[in-house]
Amino acid sequence: MMNSKLLFQALSKFCLGLVVIGLLLFLPAGTFQFWNGWLLIGILFVPMFFLGIILLFKAPGLLAKRLNTKENENEQKQVVLLSFVMFMAGFIVSGLDFRFGWSHLSSYVVIFSAILLLASYGMYAEVMRENAYLSRTVEVQENQQVVDTGLYGIIRHPMYTATVILFLSMPLVLGSIPAFIIFLIYPFVLVKRIRNEEQILEQELSGYKEYTKKVRYRLIPFIW
Repeated sequence: MMNSKLLFQALSKFCLGLVVIGLLLFLPAGTFQFWNGWLLIGILFVPMFFLGIILLFKAPGLLAKRLNTKENENEQKQVVLLSFVMFMAGFIVSGLDFRFGWSHLSSYVVIFSAILLLASYGMYAEVMRENAYLSRTVEVQENQQVVDTGLYGIIRHPMYTATVILFLSMPLVLGSIPAFIIFLIYPFVLVKRIRNEEQILEQELSGYKEYTKKVRYRLIPFIW
């Protein structure tokens, strides 16, 4: 039986995200004819919609975890706030960039970035398939076990790697170099999140310390 409360929560967050991103893009652009904005919205929200439906029927527990965004750790709250400010600034600058014509990116760059964004979604979906404990907040769940297979056998935080590709692709899909510069803040914010998260996991999740010795790289193979 479908969880009606979970369905309502998922649809509410989906619609709210759609409206907020639309406002952040089209109001600064001063027009709805910001075609790169429509392209981004399509690439972001169409796969998100179908992924949400799959999770609702196949893994409602995981969907509930992904919808919970309330952090308990103060350091993680700071990370969430920094990320929120970055997104706001990046999308607003993208709209202003379109209005005033600051950037002139090739359509090939936009298309390649759109492909990268879709690929990052595929990676994101694979990570969710591999890890049933994939909460959006930093926490150790009851009976949680270390996942060390698949992508987790290569890097410790493949979900974050997917988000780096996704978020750095977005401003290029929007055709904005200034917005891309703003979004370059994200990997540094993510490093802060990962360091704090790993401290918690090493203390509270059995076997995680041994896992960090087995899988050396956190985000990018052979780099970090």
